[in-house]
Amino acid sequence: MTSKKASSSGADEAETKLSPSGFPVKEVPGSYGVPFFSPLKDRLQYYYLQGAEEYFRSRIASNGGATVLRVNMPPGPFITRDSGVVALLDARSFAVLLDDAKVDKTDTLDGTYVPSLKLFGGYSPLAFLDAADPRHAAIKGVVMRLAVARMHQVAPTFKISFGAMFDAVDAGIGSGPVQFNKLNEVHMFDFTCSALFGGKTPSEAMGDGAVTKAIKWLLLQLHPIASKVIKPWPIEDLLLHTFRLPAFLVRGDYAALTAYFAEAAAAVLDDAELAKTGISREELLHNLVFMALFNAYGGFKIFLPHVIKWLARAGPALHASLAEEVRAACPEGGDITVSAVDKMPLVKSVVWEALRMNPPVEFQYGRARQDLVVESHDAAYQVGKGEMLFGYQPMATRDERVFKDAGEFVPERFVDGGEQAKLLGNVVWSNGPEDGVAAEGNKQCPGKDMVVAVGRLMVAQLFRRYDTFAATVEDLPLEPIVTFTSLTKAA
Repeated sequence: MTSKKASSSGADEAETKLSPSGFPVKEVPGSYGVPFFSPLKDRLQYYYLQGAEEYFRSRIASNGGATVLRVNMPPGPFITRDSGVVALLDARSFAVLLDDAKVDKTDTLDGTYVPSLKLFGGYSPLAFLDAADPRHAAIKGVVMRLAVARMHQVAPTFKISFGAMFDAVDAGIGSGPVQFNKLNEVHMFDFTCSALFGGKTPSEAMGDGAVTKAIKWLLLQLHPIASKVIKPWPIEDLLLHTFRLPAFLVRGDYAALTAYFAEAAAAVLDDAELAKTGISREELLHNLVFMALFNAYGGFKIFLPHVIKWLARAGPALHASLAEEVRAACPEGGDITVSAVDKMPLVKSVVWEALRMNPPVEFQYGRARQDLVVESHDAAYQVGKGEMLFGYQPMATRDERVFKDAGEFVPERFVDGGEQAKLLGNVVWSNGPEDGVAAEGNKQCPGKDMVVAVGRLMVAQLFRRYDTFAATVEDLPLEPIVTFTSLTKAA
């Protein structure tokens, strides 16, 4: 009798366990379904039949509105052994992924699969290391010092790249529409390397094929989670999502890129050796390749088309306001500097809003370090140690419980100082709050300030050169295809 009472008491206690906010702690709803077949079906729904947004929203609806739930994430069979994740689909639960004390980020950058280390010279890059790994602090320290040391080169180097890019736009627009993306991927590759290291650009050192080498290398890493690249989609799914493409396909390209960076980044590598970081020159070299190509260039390749997309959709009224602000702060003939754009409230707000609407990296993953209670706005859920947590960032940064008109691009959203201070902590594209600071011991992007500065410089340069422009936009999963149809030069 006594044991039954104890058992009953224990059950009642488990049932009434409360979260720190007073919510009853529940099991995470949802299901992973039938092994192999359900992950395969879910992959097709995610990429081709529903799309990412509807994939998550339909599962929220079928689970009573819960925004913490169990789902399968691509790529699934045969690349991934375990596709099951606990999805965090609101701003409050998503914040768990930004807490390094709660989640382990070892080998979780790309989610449920890890690219071959042969793509990185046999080393795990910084982005694949957990913040508690001693190598993380050593490598990130080098990258952070590099970002600070080269910040003064960002504006003048960007001015050159922007000028070359839009000289090409102006030359082509008379003959018909001009696609921004193709020019962006070439000129931003040269910009990234020049801004970080100086010296010859990749185009000067390796010729016109330099950017192709970089994109092929990026594709070999990301093909399991890429979509709308090949038509028809059944062929794409078979080629990109079923088996890993072998690393030897880009062995020569990566060797050429590494040789370029060994020369371009020689001074950084020399300084690191003198500082006795504990990281070998070779490992640091491969980390600098990854940082420059994947983190920086890959980010600009996705981010800047989104900025132009939102500007195109906003139209002439916003263009006029931006042009007025930019030209008042930086009259024709004066330099547009990083400090100058920091004094342009509307330019700053537009860039933050673009980062809120379209974070360059939409996904965050991490494994629970211990048993956790994860709170959404309205409930609390028990998550076990070692479970993979996943966050779809656009749903977190477009959370209606945090942002008014969350699904709309509101250019002035961050102009007001008081409102800005309250909201910036929920702009988390950099693997941390926008008002946070990257450090050796956390996972926040070490180049956060540089990315934001480049976005501001793009907007400022654009509206000192042009009064307005028009463009068509084709939304695709990775980056929108933006095509200029007209540009009106400043008088």
